[in-house]
Amino acid sequence: MARITLEHEKVGDCQLSVAVTTDAEIHALNRRYAAEDKPTDVLAFSQEEGEEFVSAPGELRHLGDVVISLETAERQASEAGHDLDAEMAHLLAHGVLHLLGYDHAAPDEEREMRQRERAVLAKAGVEAH
Repeated sequence: MARITLEHEKVGDCQLSVAVTTDAEIHALNRRYAAEDKPTDVLAFSQEEGEEFVSAPGELRHLGDVVISLETAERQASEAGHDLDAEMAHLLAHGVLHLLGYDHAAPDEEREMRQRERAVLAKAGVEAH
């Protein structure tokens, strides 16, 4: 899903990390980095925000890290009536789009991000929700 998202967004060779964790761990990250005192489904930590990160010559550009709570993903999939694979695909695409600078704080940003998510999921053969 990450590769499909990057290809859809026409991003060249790069790397990113994906961590699947618990509600307790993502809650701690959310509290520390987003000032939200609750668990969430996905967090993205862009390497491209803040101070410039210089890769060694020949190293791939590192976009950042995506962290997904498996417990929240399981709950959301169950509540929405679709399978866990579809939920994880959606959350990973969402996280990668955040790494690329997309956001959903304002209504127009949210529309654009959701449109991109739907396009990426369709390209992967995953039903958007």
